Amino acid sequence: MSNNMNFLTFLLLLSLSSKIQPQITQTALINESVRQYQKAEWNITLQAEWSDPHHSADVALDMEITSPAGKIMILPCFYVSGESNQESQWQARFTPREAGAYQYKFRLMDNGKIINTTPLSEFSVSTSNKKGFLQPHNNWSFKFDNGEVFRGIGENIGWEARVNDDSRYFKELHENPRFNYRYMLSKLAANGGNFFRTWMIFWNLPVDWKTAQNSHRYQKSTSRFNESGIKRMDELIHLCDSLGVYVMLALDSHAGFGGSGWEINSYNIRNGGFAATPLEFFTLEKARKQYKDKLRFMIARWGYSPAIAAWEFFNEIDNVMYAGPPENRIPDRVITEWHREMSEYLQQHDPYQHLITTSISHRDVKGLNDIPSIDFNQKHIYKNTTAIPKIINQYLQQHNKPYVIGEFGYEWDWQKNFNDFGDEMDRDFKRGLWYGLFSPTPVLPMSWWWEFFESRGMMQHFNRVREIHNNMLHAGKGDYEPVPVSVSLKEIVAFGVQCGEKYYVYLYNPAKNEIRPNISLESKAESPYTIDSYDCETGMYHKLQEISPEANKLFLKEFELAGKMDVVLVFNKFTK
Repeated sequence: MSNNMNFLTFLLLLSLSSKIQPQITQTALINESVRQYQKAEWNITLQAEWSDPHHSADVALDMEITSPAGKIMILPCFYVSGESNQESQWQARFTPREAGAYQYKFRLMDNGKIINTTPLSEFSVSTSNKKGFLQPHNNWSFKFDNGEVFRGIGENIGWEARVNDDSRYFKELHENPRFNYRYMLSKLAANGGNFFRTWMIFWNLPVDWKTAQNSHRYQKSTSRFNESGIKRMDELIHLCDSLGVYVMLALDSHAGFGGSGWEINSYNIRNGGFAATPLEFFTLEKARKQYKDKLRFMIARWGYSPAIAAWEFFNEIDNVMYAGPPENRIPDRVITEWHREMSEYLQQHDPYQHLITTSISHRDVKGLNDIPSIDFNQKHIYKNTTAIPKIINQYLQQHNKPYVIGEFGYEWDWQKNFNDFGDEMDRDFKRGLWYGLFSPTPVLPMSWWWEFFESRGMMQHFNRVREIHNNMLHAGKGDYEPVPVSVSLKEIVAFGVQCGEKYYVYLYNPAKNEIRPNISLESKAESPYTIDSYDCETGMYHKLQEISPEANKLFLKEFELAGKMDVVLVFNKFTK
């Protein structure tokens, strides 16, 4: 018996000794040189055991980086290929924000414990003229790492053309293959736009969807993350970086948590997830851990890019809450606490500290607007564009946080023929941008229906707004101060802003007939001013008269304003 036991023990020890021990076997910096605010990449080879390489409790690879200033950052790395207990390939993508000498090492984790590390290595970063990442600034703007102020001007480009669009009147237009990211983003940038918003959903960028539908670009996958969705996301982020446009990336939409969307959702227990209902997606610990692994992957693969302006958790989270029968309504506190937990996770694990947000359609969620780890709040407004300035100011006062109108439009119902009221749609498109420019918001309101407006030549209007935006930015160096404007005719829409020593007054005449209002604005200046009138439609400036302040006010009498016309008056301090 004793000899048999010794022999069995020997076999067991032999088996254990021959089993591959978890270890990082090779690392290689791909770049020949590394520059500030540009992507550096490492290939890593390791051996470890897992049931799912994307499940961080099973296996996780981090890069621990010490910056020249001594700041320690933990960068998540991502799995590329290979099998459990065999050699596998991983990658790290890092964008340095400082120039100088960095130190780093890789660490392999199992269930949160470090099981292997590499020796300390170094790389050096040279300076560049890049701007860096967007970060909070004030209610009017964001700013880059280099201190340059930024305001977003753009639109929703919610997705690329689908195979089968459900619009009643614009099916052929919406299915036109020209509505792809390369065409639309190139056109946006060429027309002065710098910002857009897009969705991740099962027909567009389906990184988190095993089942992709209604698009020839994507295929089904048996993996945790969809390979075709990953490939397209790589292409999109590279395109954004090359064009200098910034994306608010909606990581999920209400469309994926109701009806057929929930049926194919990766978090549904029927599809390998843990949640039997959308409510359980928000409440079950296992479902929340599954979602955190998605956030970890997003940071690891694409967090390097300054083109990602903001992570947006949900498009219209209130529509998820109210998707089912009244008795299944998801409570406000559940949604608020989920957003608190996930935004804190992003803050902790995203070394670049990208801006964080989420959105509602029209129903506020109690407590959601006051989560400290969410950088700015937003909602969507349709059929009420005239209320945008009031709504922005109202939410600022209530929650002391920047507010963004993530979607707006003259009409939301895609079963109506917009051509029946196309002129009203166009005017509303323009009004939303101008109202936003003169309101305290870091991103101007973003129109929906990108295909319709592109087909009507409306994208050129971004250049009109961009002209005054640049003028304001140069004059005030990023400072904006609202100025009360008085107009003798009540029907005139008027807003005023002071930037540095210049005053800007936006005027819109909604009537059909020409009018001649008297205009005054408060000014403590004593010097005379010259006035330029900027035609918002043509982009042309016209010189007006010189005026002097009277009783701390600037007066412009009987200004001619044609029907349905809008202008920006630029008050320039007179210099000899």
